[in-house]
Amino acid sequence: MSVHSARSALDDRIARLRQLAHADARLEGVLLYGSWTVGEADAHSDIEAYLYIQDDHLADFDGPSFLAQLAPLKLSYTNMYGILAVVFDDLMRGEFHLTPAGPGIDEVPTWQGMVHLPRPDDAVLLDRTGRLTQAARQLATFQPPEPVTTAQQLTDELTNWTLMLAHVLARGEIARAHALLHTVIAPQQLQLCRLLRNSTAHWLTPSRALEQDLPDTDRHRYASTTATARDQDVRTAARSSWRWSRDLAAEAADRWTIHLPHELHEQISNRLNNPR
Repeated sequence: MSVHSARSALDDRIARLRQLAHADARLEGVLLYGSWTVGEADAHSDIEAYLYIQDDHLADFDGPSFLAQLAPLKLSYTNMYGILAVVFDDLMRGEFHLTPAGPGIDEVPTWQGMVHLPRPDDAVLLDRTGRLTQAARQLATFQPPEPVTTAQQLTDELTNWTLMLAHVLARGEIARAHALLHTVIAPQQLQLCRLLRNSTAHWLTPSRALEQDLPDTDRHRYASTTATARDQDVRTAARSSWRWSRDLAAEAADRWTIHLPHELHEQISNRLNNPR
């Protein structure tokens, strides 16, 4: 399937969702989020939406049956985050929040800094009362993270989690150290790197579009922090990761005058270099 046809398939599915939502009186509003709403959808994009259900109809709203009208479902279940996750017959994924309209729509403005809807009127597929459109418009302006407090938070987080990494490695838990390095430490490194490079558009998923967003030097430093789950590979990656964290922290301190616990940083380096 070409990128163009896949985009058309997503556009068609969104148009069908709009049609079905308008025909179902139990729905007060529907709000899209994700790559389509920021103009980044491609052949691999999902369809993601909040379905705001009239409060007194929440219990009798059958999400899978409603979504099966979009296209046949190959999979439908409530995922670990409480979101209805589906896979359509063309392998397009979908994530749908089944949310009571009353408190749910009131919550939308609180997403500022976490969700960006540059075209809020396009993201709203249904709004029977006007509440959802008004709320979504408050997310139209991108709010980058405040640099000083964010840099301090991230450097402190990297210090704390890397010390944990050193302890885990000293215990010989290589698989756990591997997971900690890649799922906890790396995303925070990438956020600090993005903050320093003024590239915060993909803040919540900092690895997204990394290849386009960050310069070669940073991409190579990131690559040096990755490893297969083998003892020596993980230990080498952990030391490389901490060196990059310290370099990023020093750059942040020069720019924003944040506090760095230099003695503790040296102690962590010693732990990683002499784990036994």
